[in-house]
Amino acid sequence: MRLTGGQIVARALKEYGVEYVAGVPGHGIWSLFDAFLAEGSDIPFIQVMHEQSAVHMADGYFRASGKPMACSTSIGPGATNTIIGLATCYTDSIPAFYVSGGPATHMKGHGVMQELERQQENAFPRITEQVTKRAYKAGRVDELPFIMHRAFNTMLSGRPGPVHVEVPMDIQTAAADVTIHPLAQRMAVGVAYPDPIAVERATALLLSAERPVILAGGGAISANASLALTALAEKIGAAVSTTWNGKGAISEDHPLSIGAIGQTGTSCGNKITAGADVVMSVGCRFTDWSASSYRKGASISIPPGKLIHIDLDHHEIGKNYATEVGIVADARVTLEAILAAISDQQAARVMNRRERYLADIHAAKAEWEAMLAPRRDSHESPFTSQRPLGALRNVMARDGIILAGSGNTQGAVKQTFPVYEPRTHLTSGSFSPMGWAVPAALGAKLAMPDRQVVAVVGDGDFMMSLPEMATAVMNGIPAVFLVQNNRGYMSIRGGQRKFMGRHVASEFNYHKGNGEPYSANIAEVARNFGMEAWKVEESGQLEKTLKMALDCGAPALVEVTTSRDAAGPFVTGWWDFPSPEYYDKEQEAYAEGRALEQHL
Repeated sequence: MRLTGGQIVARALKEYGVEYVAGVPGHGIWSLFDAFLAEGSDIPFIQVMHEQSAVHMADGYFRASGKPMACSTSIGPGATNTIIGLATCYTDSIPAFYVSGGPATHMKGHGVMQELERQQENAFPRITEQVTKRAYKAGRVDELPFIMHRAFNTMLSGRPGPVHVEVPMDIQTAAADVTIHPLAQRMAVGVAYPDPIAVERATALLLSAERPVILAGGGAISANASLALTALAEKIGAAVSTTWNGKGAISEDHPLSIGAIGQTGTSCGNKITAGADVVMSVGCRFTDWSASSYRKGASISIPPGKLIHIDLDHHEIGKNYATEVGIVADARVTLEAILAAISDQQAARVMNRRERYLADIHAAKAEWEAMLAPRRDSHESPFTSQRPLGALRNVMARDGIILAGSGNTQGAVKQTFPVYEPRTHLTSGSFSPMGWAVPAALGAKLAMPDRQVVAVVGDGDFMMSLPEMATAVMNGIPAVFLVQNNRGYMSIRGGQRKFMGRHVASEFNYHKGNGEPYSANIAEVARNFGMEAWKVEESGQLEKTLKMALDCGAPALVEVTTSRDAAGPFVTGWWDFPSPEYYDKEQEAYAEGRALEQHL
């Protein structure tokens, strides 16, 4: 076929199974965009209001479905607006295909409009190199088919992640006789199996454990390992805790589920995991927020506990904790191999020793429920951040998808909102940018149109992606947005107060007059975008209103007034955050916790 560079990219995307492209047009990419209208390369294009949102939309699409989506921008500022989105995908190992324009090859280095060239000619791909698995630059139109299948191979193989392909403007318009290579012939077949000796050692260690915990990270979700993980936990009587991205790896109404660990984990998740004599980590990289900054006894205790670490990337093995058994392999097949290695007789002997341990798990979960219930079931107004989440769980389908924004809502969802299936709790993990959840929810709804999709965000987070209300309405994407309005960045205010005793620039207040709290009328703004919208200030209206939003079949928003002073999740773990030298009391508490850290 004789195709232009733009047609090559568009046709390859279509043949490789990409169902949507999101982005913003510009002079540096419009020749490629034109190809999305041609027969054989026609792909629905979602016009977003900000380029960062295009990447977040592709991110949410993959997290919900396990299928990649594409995003595209012009050059210059449009391209650089994608960096936060790409960094979020890179941190959480999320595939996203990003294609941008670039200066014409015969003009690069001359300082053409929107070119970065003062240190290196056409330097933008040097930036994306740090937040993608690989950044490709097309130098000729006839090499684009090769670049496309290499980019998909890189994006989807091994530890997945985003890729960037830059196509200069002249290469978008030039044509060549080319073949689009079938992707199936350019991808590896199957998954990475574990070493049998490592499986044998891990199995022996699990069978010898008195208080085993399986810790599920995001890798357990991406490997589709939930069934094997649950079956193994049941076979050996192991508790299951999760990281943020691992939430949903086991149904959270399962008796062995103990919730999340970390600074804002559940009390039972932290208590039982910290007391484990053997922890088997599945696709977890032990970030500071999940490991409570490695403070012994807060979330994890290694040593004296022993670690079995299963991960697809050797880089993670031994990075933060010494391992007893390190296994570089796919999570699902590794768990299945361990399951197969444990006979029914061995499992029966192990379970005969579990009565005390299982009773401790049950008691710890009851303690957590007693702690959580007063906030979740509170009828006070303004609301606690937990009360709207309890109401949402009461009316939302079991397989509905919830997306948690950053800050207090992220921790509150992790603690308060139980999920029952993998890929039904989506959050931005440790990169945690504000502005992620709203466009990611649009991507998740595109991917799973028959599921309920709700993004839960604070007002500060929401206003960073407020313009995407237009995207939802223009494209008729019926996601629901639950906005907890506490008139500020309350997660930051809480941290400032804890570590410094005072706060600055974290409340939304009028800076003249009497300094009263400031808030936009968010529900009214949403209505002006053309959305269905409600504002709820009374507890008795929560379930009714949320059900109306879920049932309306259109983009919808529910604003709930949330208390500034009861806004945050419970802090059940530890976070390594130093205070300035002039805060003596805070420094003393910090030094005590720092002395117990185990990561060195």
